[in-house]
Amino acid sequence: MSKMLRKGLALAALGLALIGGQAMAASEADEPRAPSGGWNFDGPFGKFDMAQLQRGYKVYREVCSACHAMDLMYFRNLGQKGGPFYDPKYPNPNDNPYVKSLAKDIQVKDIDNDTGDPVQRPATPADKFPAPFPNEPAARASNGGALPPDLSVISKAREGGPSYIYSLVGLGFNAPVPAGLTVPAGKYFNPYFVGDVSSAWHGKGPAPKGGFISMPPPLAPGKVTFDDKTPSTVQQQAKDVAAFLAWAAEPKQEERKAFGLGAMIYLFLLTVIVYFSYRRIWRNVSH
Repeated sequence: MSKMLRKGLALAALGLALIGGQAMAASEADEPRAPSGGWNFDGPFGKFDMAQLQRGYKVYREVCSACHAMDLMYFRNLGQKGGPFYDPKYPNPNDNPYVKSLAKDIQVKDIDNDTGDPVQRPATPADKFPAPFPNEPAARASNGGALPPDLSVISKAREGGPSYIYSLVGLGFNAPVPAGLTVPAGKYFNPYFVGDVSSAWHGKGPAPKGGFISMPPPLAPGKVTFDDKTPSTVQQQAKDVAAFLAWAAEPKQEERKAFGLGAMIYLFLLTVIVYFSYRRIWRNVSH
């Protein structure tokens, strides 16, 4: 092989490596990202941070609940074992005074038992989280035709789970709009939102990843004041609400992990017992 040919092949290989590296970086750039340090509830031994769940609930209550319902959540869930406001002194979450206080601050619709008229009353731990809109048409009318998704199990319904939520609301709205992309009126470009922007792309090369979302940037520095004095940055708010929604999607996650670990230990011990029993029973039998 001539020296010139070897040099040409080397340059071609280098070029392919650079292109491949750039393509990989571009494809990974818009993948959901976990916050620095990852999620403390990940893995077989991971557990939720109660303080983080409390902050996340506050972000949901003061920001997200204006548009998003959580139809599968009841106030009593907040006080159950593993929940944000669990107190071992109150094994029945309906008796938890803090949960009662949180529920009491919210007005829910009911029917007067004496007159049959619709009334508003303070919520109790037995009530669901109230929906921000009475029906789907009202929700769409208030959001430019878009329907805000229910957040009860959103962490399980989206690829990437809590990392997707964190990236979408904590990082995506700060991303610059690529030159050559025309954002429709009333929409916002978010590189982590699943969509197709090719029809609005007039730049060079392939259309960027991401989509147009109807939700305006929901978070801002200091928008929520945390009771534990944690700095209320956008990324902190996003991290905490993502953790809360991960818990809400599977409130029994810690119990499931503990049961699974116990089951694995039991099966291991059973295997050892069965093995030595087999050896004892068949030790004098020729094979």
